[in-house]
Amino acid sequence: MPSAAILAGGRASRFGGRDKSALIVDGLPILDRQMAELEAVSDDVMLVVGECAPATVPPRLRVVRDRVPACGPLGGLDAALAAARHDALVLLACDMPFVTARLLGHLLALTSEADAIVPRTERGYHPLCAAYTRACQPAIAERLDRRQLRMMDFLADVRVRVVSGKELEALGDHHRLLANVNTPAEYDGLDLAAGHEL
Repeated sequence: MPSAAILAGGRASRFGGRDKSALIVDGLPILDRQMAELEAVSDDVMLVVGECAPATVPPRLRVVRDRVPACGPLGGLDAALAAARHDALVLLACDMPFVTARLLGHLLALTSEADAIVPRTERGYHPLCAAYTRACQPAIAERLDRRQLRMMDFLADVRVRVVSGKELEALGDHHRLLANVNTPAEYDGLDLAAGHEL
């Protein structure tokens, strides 16, 4: 079984500091939706937190704190890989309500081919809905030490298997699967079957 990590340590400055994992989508908090999908593919699900943490954390969710503070998602990936019980890990930003176990399982199944399995669509790479292995740890440590914190820069240091938009089509509408909520406007613009609330 692989490990899984939800990144929830950001300040959400574009969302007024709100806890985006608690936003309601189709009647459920995003965090609950994500946990249901992650628990279908992993027996080791973590919530990685930095300066900020959700007010309420389900008891079955293991909380892991950043080992190197104020390093953004790369610091979160570092903490997740260090705490993971398994060699492969799927990483997920806390503001992605529509990811599915099918998508996550597909990414994890490809970890035998490379160190990082990253979707790429016409909007670019999606390193916060991707799979990684422990082989990434030395490159991450070096980047953190040099304070080079961009996820895309780190990917230049490891073997990457790109999952194209065409490949993702077999798993569903990739626009929906990879949708995230950075701002209130993006939240309002989600294509939902039911209403949502702020």
